[in-house]
Amino acid sequence: MLIMSKAETLEKEIESLKQRNSRVEADKAWETSKARRFIVAILTYFVIVAFFFAAGLPKPFTNSIVPALAFVLSTLSLPFFRKVWIKYIYNK
Repeated sequence: MLIMSKAETLEKEIESLKQRNSRVEADKAWETSKARRFIVAILTYFVIVAFFFAAGLPKPFTNSIVPALAFVLSTLSLPFFRKVWIKYIYNK
């Protein structure tokens, strides 16, 4: 009975790890997806438009494009900086 219980416990732990790995892979895929970048860029644009309207600034729809594009450009450069950070700082 003890051996069977340990085997069942190990099987449950393996299944739990598989489920966790699946969630982690999905989270990683979302974090690096173009869909996420697009959604955040659109949300950034509309938040800035609302701020520009509230602040009474001119051409809120046009002027809000610049910060949204800056966000997109910053996310495009992040993989490069991530690799550099891992290579020179994280790995000791």
